[in-house]
Amino acid sequence: MSLSTLILAALAVGVAFGALLNGFFPDSIEPIDHYLLSPAGEAFLRLIQFVVVPIVFSSLILGLTRIQSATRVGRYVVKLLAIYLITSFLALCLGMTIAYLLQPGAGVTGFVPAAASSATPTPSLIRWLISLIPVNPLEALSTGNLLQIIFSAALFGIGIQLAQEKSKPFVELIESVYAISEKILSVILYAAPFGVFALMSSVIATQGLGLVSRLLLYVLGLLFSTALMIGFYASILGLLKAEPAKFFRSLAPALSLAFGTASSNAALPIVLKDVQAGYGLRADIASFAIPLGTALKRDGSAILQGFNALFIAQIYQVPLTPSLLMAIALSSLLVSFSTPGVPGSALITMTTVLSAAGLPLEGVALVAGVDRLTDGSKTVLNIVGNSVNAILLSYWEGNEASEASLDLSLAGERVEIPVQSIDS
Repeated sequence: MSLSTLILAALAVGVAFGALLNGFFPDSIEPIDHYLLSPAGEAFLRLIQFVVVPIVFSSLILGLTRIQSATRVGRYVVKLLAIYLITSFLALCLGMTIAYLLQPGAGVTGFVPAAASSATPTPSLIRWLISLIPVNPLEALSTGNLLQIIFSAALFGIGIQLAQEKSKPFVELIESVYAISEKILSVILYAAPFGVFALMSSVIATQGLGLVSRLLLYVLGLLFSTALMIGFYASILGLLKAEPAKFFRSLAPALSLAFGTASSNAALPIVLKDVQAGYGLRADIASFAIPLGTALKRDGSAILQGFNALFIAQIYQVPLTPSLLMAIALSSLLVSFSTPGVPGSALITMTTVLSAAGLPLEGVALVAGVDRLTDGSKTVLNIVGNSVNAILLSYWEGNEASEASLDLSLAGERVEIPVQSIDS
């Protein structure tokens, strides 16, 4: 059996086992979850996180050494940010539209909200940009701050290009780190089915399926919005003739792991491997765009923030004025770019959106119980969106390269100079 099949099978068994505990052995849930399921799931996530930083840092540096011009790095960043803004805005509009049409909060009654949680203050844009610069690159690596790791790797890449021959020993060391990390990852993946089983069993056993029935329209609306956005990305691949079937087949292990762990960061090493070795995305683009997208690109969060804000407004019967919708849209778009790639993080940042829109913060408590049950699908969307955005960059670069090829006529002879020989 393939890894993706094993993980999906473990996920299904985990759901069944959790439902069995919740329905027939409620007294056994607490000890089994406390001493077995939660520790096993957390241990697996920590094992995956163990290789995230070395793989991201080494792959970024190796990718940047393949990019022989600093202007190309800047061009990649500008193009990716433009694609991120467009696609994230589409995801946000999709989530808000589905919530507006379905009205999932109109008939929800009988909930007693928990005490209001305080909104996390959002740092200013200037402070956020300054925070991207690490004081110490080793600190960025030790804390796992992906944006600071990307910044550090970019500086190392520039230094390597300037040092030229003298940087060869360091580049060879980084190549060794990447190769070793890949081997460690292949060993850790043997534990993936057990980790996914433990994570899903814990969620279903402790949360149960009863809450889902009370918020069925909410859950279905989120899943439908997520499926539509994935379909949108599949359509883009089809229009580009980029083999969507091969894309989803190649990323099946990463997507199944993402669904089971609900963590973009945990699935990042598998995505990097699958999108290059399985799908065939250019190594220089994949090693740069995939980590950057994992740190910034959150279509699942964009859908969730907009959908949840309208859902809570409907519950509390707050009129959906144009100013309210604009506040929800802008704050949700900004928050989606600062959501960490860990389970439940979008729910934490949701207080910022509710505060900016003037909606009751108590609404977070209404959806907290079912968030983990939909978190996996949102993580799958994050990975699909991030990978397709990287493919879009590859096609964009390819089209510009073909348009930039120079045709020279010398003495009646037509000579074509390939773009690859031109330092862009």
